[in-house]
Amino acid sequence: MFVITADQIASRTRADVTAPTIERLQRAHGAQLLLPPDRTAGDEIQLLGSDAATTLDVVLELTRTGDWSVGVGVGTVGLPLPAATREASGPAFYAARDAITRAKKRSTRFALHQQAAAEPGSTPAGDAEALIDLALALRQRRTAPGWELYDLVRSGLSYKEAAERLEISAPAASARAKAAQLTIEQNAVPALVGLLAALDRRSHS
Repeated sequence: MFVITADQIASRTRADVTAPTIERLQRAHGAQLLLPPDRTAGDEIQLLGSDAATTLDVVLELTRTGDWSVGVGVGTVGLPLPAATREASGPAFYAARDAITRAKKRSTRFALHQQAAAEPGSTPAGDAEALIDLALALRQRRTAPGWELYDLVRSGLSYKEAAERLEISAPAASARAKAAQLTIEQNAVPALVGLLAALDRRSHS
């Protein structure tokens, strides 16, 4: 299972965005989660899921804004599950705590930790973390026009349809997609999901 812990960056000097973020995550991903997003302490959010694709989606969404440090813990949790995430416990939650502590010190503001791993950077959890770091570094360089096209394509539009919506030519949309490296990200996502799913299977073996 996957526990995501997110802690708002510079919360003492910025508005608290915890409540709207919880609402957005629940609206977008609630059906795929085992326990809903929950405020656990101050400006910290925690959620529990078993789906690798949803986990990656949440990580990408939270790290996009620059508002959050994000730690992912992979492992088992105590059963039966309680009604609220803040009441749950188990190795995956301890791993997420280790991950969020490291995430706050990393340039990507992301870290991944698997229960019973010898070291935080050991294979295979360290390999998955390193490759997700690459995707996050790529996304950090994306400009506003690139994100505009990304959001339209992500919503299900073709590049041609997105170009029409943006009132730009197809070649201009293609150039924007290339600059934003959208195809590289799209091709990498299934592989990253596969790495996360493999980590989850290892934690239950």
